[in-house]
Amino acid sequence: MNKKSNTVYLILCSVVTALGGFLFGFDTAVISGTTDALTRVFQLSNGFWLGFTVAAALIGTILGAIIAGRPADRYGRHKSLYAVAIIYFISAIGSAWPFDWYSFLFFRFIGGVGVGASSVIAPMYIAEISPAHLRGRLVAIMQFNVIFGITMAYLSNYGIDLLAPGEDAWRWMFAVEAVPAALFFFLLFLTPESPRWLVAQNRISEAAALITRFGSESVDAEIAAIQGSLKTDRENQSVPFFHKSNRKVILLALAIAAFNQLSGINAVLYYAPSIFKMAGYDQNAAFLSSVIIGSVMTVFTMLALLVMDSLGRKKIMLVGTFGYLISLATIAFCFYYYGQNFDKTGGAVVLISLIVYIAAHAFGQGSVIWVFISEIFPNRLRARGQAFGSFVHWVGAATISWTFPVIANASGGHAFAFYFLMMLLQLVWVVWIMPETKNVSLEDLQKKLYGKSQEGGDKRHSA
Repeated sequence: MNKKSNTVYLILCSVVTALGGFLFGFDTAVISGTTDALTRVFQLSNGFWLGFTVAAALIGTILGAIIAGRPADRYGRHKSLYAVAIIYFISAIGSAWPFDWYSFLFFRFIGGVGVGASSVIAPMYIAEISPAHLRGRLVAIMQFNVIFGITMAYLSNYGIDLLAPGEDAWRWMFAVEAVPAALFFFLLFLTPESPRWLVAQNRISEAAALITRFGSESVDAEIAAIQGSLKTDRENQSVPFFHKSNRKVILLALAIAAFNQLSGINAVLYYAPSIFKMAGYDQNAAFLSSVIIGSVMTVFTMLALLVMDSLGRKKIMLVGTFGYLISLATIAFCFYYYGQNFDKTGGAVVLISLIVYIAAHAFGQGSVIWVFISEIFPNRLRARGQAFGSFVHWVGAATISWTFPVIANASGGHAFAFYFLMMLLQLVWVVWIMPETKNVSLEDLQKKLYGKSQEGGDKRHSA
């Protein structure tokens, strides 16, 4: 197999795995078009209980993020992705035709488990099959598919509302997700297991064959590096995850995951039509504006994917943070100035500012978070580290999504002003703390973040 074929196969495996990201994004955004119907059908208040219903899936993501690492380590990344596909399918059908509000919450909850699990396993798998010079772009395919899934959810909701409006339109909005879930399940048959996981299972010949097929020209050296990293891992196996020797990488994952949600992104994604209605748009225009938002996310995520490995993670984060600050300040000002009485000018300014905000997120935080978390942990901690980062992310997402309707009922300006202040803190973190990880192998990155003591095992902490 020639080098071009190897690269094509590597990209194929990454794209198929990243379909988990498509479902992640679709499941995240699809509920935005159903909030009015859910309020009517289940007789929810517009504040607390609507927020709780929306957050049900996000509570599931927390569990999914926590539990995903163990089966990914024990049974393999690949087998775990099959389970994720099945969960997505069941959730889509169950959410569309629930027995009652409680069963709806259950099916949304298990869909969230799938989202949380895929946010751990898919980027970890892609990072482990990718060479260092392509890893940023290939893992970023996951984020591109998340954004593409969000865009398709908005477009699907808009199409259903336009072509098949009615009492049951919300059911079809949820049911559509069953199609890509089934496609994801069957396409996984085209992809192999992670070679790093195979080395950890002492299946060296299988791992060597895959590393060769993925285009490596130094198979023996790569296997030796993985084995050396695993040897270090075993020597440090007695060190628990939350140990001072792991403090640096844990705090890095905590910070980027927390800031991702403190930007307010999930409030915007889950309540986009409601935000546009607050700014004076009618329902159809609100759905169409959401499609515009999703399209902007897709374009700027693709742009970030193209420059991820040349520009670097840190510079991308800086650009995105400045975009956040400008747009959030403007949106907060508009809600404070216009209150409940938006005119066309105010509505247009909110739309333009939200476009800038979404572009900033898609190019910056949204593209970097899963790449960065998948890179910074050593082999022995990668599954648990990815799970930890996802856990923090989804706790933040649930909190933001649950509280936004309550805060927004008082004043939309309060919410966006808070997000602005959090992004000021992110700017400080990016400038002075965040390390650059581009073009460094996972094994060399481990040495860089842990220091020389980890190269032969930190025996000071293994007693």
